[in-house]
Order: sequence, then C-alpha cells, then structure tokens
Amino acid sequence: MIDLRSDTVTRPTPAMRQAMAEAEVGDDVLGDDPTVLRLQELAAEMVGKEAALYVPSGTQGNLVSIMAHCDRGDEFVVGQAAHTYRYEAGGAAVLGSIQPQPLDFEPDGTLDLDQVASSVKPPDHHFARTRLLCLENTQGGKALPLAYMAEAAERARDLGLALHLDGARVFNAAVASGVDVTEITRHVDTVSFCLSKGLGAPVGSLVAGPADFVDDAHRWRKMTGGGMRQAGILAAAGIVALTNHVDRLADDHANAARLAEGLAAMPGIEVDHHPAQTNMVFAEIAGGRGPALAAHLDQRGVRVVPGDVMRLVTHLDVSADDIEAVLAEVASFSVAA
Repeated sequence: MIDLRSDTVTRPTPAMRQAMAEAEVGDDVLGDDPTVLRLQELAAEMVGKEAALYVPSGTQGNLVSIMAHCDRGDEFVVGQAAHTYRYEAGGAAVLGSIQPQPLDFEPDGTLDLDQVASSVKPPDHHFARTRLLCLENTQGGKALPLAYMAEAAERARDLGLALHLDGARVFNAAVASGVDVTEITRHVDTVSFCLSKGLGAPVGSLVAGPADFVDDAHRWRKMTGGGMRQAGILAAAGIVALTNHVDRLADDHANAARLAEGLAAMPGIEVDHHPAQTNMVFAEIAGGRGPALAAHLDQRGVRVVPGDVMRLVTHLDVSADDIEAVLAEVASFSVAA
C-alpha cells in the first residue's frame, strides 16, 4: 500500500525500533527519564532555544504554548486556516478561555502584518487583551519566506506581542529554504514542532523557548494530561528522527515535485504550483470525479483522502518508484471522461 494521506502515517524505521527497545527510561513526570531529557536537550539546541518540553502531540504542544503565553480573557491573532484555530478543537478557547482573532492567510501562507496590527485591541476594558501572534510554517505545505519571518518578529515586538510558531513541519521549511532551522526559529519567541510527521517518529512533539516559558508549559502539560511516565521508549525514536531524518526531507520534496509534474501533465487535473511547496501536492480533479479517482486508487493499493481537491503528501515511506507507480495508476483512470 502506498499511503499519500499524510506524513503522519509513517511506520518506525528499524533504527527507531532498536532505539526504542534499548531505551534507558525513568519517570518523566518526576523529571528523571534520561532519554526524554536527552531528547529535550537535543531539540532545544537544534532550534536555538534555552529549553524544550516533550509532549504527546502537536495539538497539545500548541495548546500549552498558547496557555503559557496568555491568561484567561486574553487574545491571540492567528490564521483562519491555521491548525491552532481550525483543526485543534478550539482548545485554547475551551480550556484556556483565550480568544482567537482569526485572519485570512495570504496565498503564500503569510498573514498580512498590517491586518495583524489593525486587529490588535486597544487598551480598553471593553476588549480582550491581544497578547500573542501565532504563525504556521509550513502553511498548506508552503515554506514561509525568510524575510517575512524577520519582518513578523519586528512587527510583533513593536505591537507588544509575543510570537509563537506552529512549526509542525518547520524542518521541511528549513530544508526547502536551504538554511539551518535556526534561521527560522531565531525570529520567534517560542516554537512547537512535530516528530511524528515528516521526521517519521511514531509519537510526539516538542515545545521550545525560554526556560521560564517551558516551565509554565510543563505545568499546563500536566494539567491537560500529558505526563507519560516512562516516555523514554517513545523519546528514543524522536532522537533518531532528529539525528537522521532532517536532511532526507529533501527526498520527500523531490518526490512531491515529481508527483506534481506528472499529475499536471494529465487531462482533467489541475495542480496548484507554488515555488515554496515542500512535501504536499494539491490537485483539483475535474468533473467532480475526485471520489471516483480515490476509489480507483484504493483498489490498486494507493491511499488518498477523497475529494475534488486532493492533498497528496510524500514522506519517508514513499519512494521515487512509488511516485511513478501512483502516476501510472492515475493515468489508468480517465479523469477527463
């Protein structure tokens, strides 16, 4: 089965399984799991932050970050289609009593910084206090421009806002931009990133920032049920991911580019091309035939999320040969008929 539904579907590599089997563990809730501590130190060093915290999921990583930045009744500015607003069950509002102020994304995945500025509430008791700007990189599979990250940091400081990056795939962004990840993360106060997406680990995300922020996030992790005791078994796979799987993200990007090229050449398929696209391909299927194409592919060992606009995601379990096989199966389906 070739699974293009998401880069979250990867299976642990043999090196990860061995590391997990041999992991030295303790009680992470008590702060003495040596493998978790090693993962957190490695993560903080890689993204250029003072400290880091291992959490079970990206959703929890963003939640505890927002709750560490904001008090009840505060507000964060965020994109309409951002995960922290649309796809994480409204956790900040429900659990933190923190109001989101959503704005539309620009086509390149950025937020218009003038709109951000105009959305910041004045110091008046009638309004929620705007405390935080949340960006997402990558957004829709697109790496945000490096110059934009610097400009957003400057504007956030001028507006008195903290800047948090939902960097679920920030290593994809760094590889696509040809820079070390710190060239992105140095512009933000805090960052969360996933181990279980392009990096291929089975479970977990990291939150990184100043030590006092991480300490607050740690408390919120406990309150929201994120203490995992002998979590070193899982953290060991994360260490392998950070050590061995960053540079190879370029392979996923190349496979996505080849998939986009091949699909765009077929009648009845329109591909959304963007120069900053990483490991995602967005293909619009003509004539409302997306679900039929998905069923056709499923019968032939290719899994996709059905829809007239398909998001196809490459990852470490998808090879260059797999891409050619997918293209052949799509070609066998007459989209234009």
